[in-house]
Amino acid sequence: QMKSVGIKEIKTNPGIISKTIEDHQYLLISKRGKPIAVATSLDDEVFDMGLKKWILLQAFKNGSLSLGQLSKALNQSYSKTLKLLELLKIPALDYDLEDELDTINGLL
Repeated sequence: QMKSVGIKEIKTNPGIISKTIEDHQYLLISKRGKPIAVATSLDDEVFDMGLKKWILLQAFKNGSLSLGQLSKALNQSYSKTLKLLELLKIPALDYDLEDELDTINGLL
């Protein structure tokens, strides 16, 4: 079941989001009558069909999740997660080569 709510109502009653999610419902959020978002529980089966994975990968890419957290959230091993990242051409390690070379040169 899907409820619909305007963004203004969320500002005055933010608890509507958690109540809807706890009831395992979808919440369609609109602004000036135009749909802008959908809120639902991460336990929802829709997320198991791919959206959850995409959201978690985006969180990893922007640094919000570590490799370990990503693996745990995807319920898979590090090696399987690394293979997925490689397949999607997402760097598993984020570092600046020039900074690394400067560090090495500083040690010499």
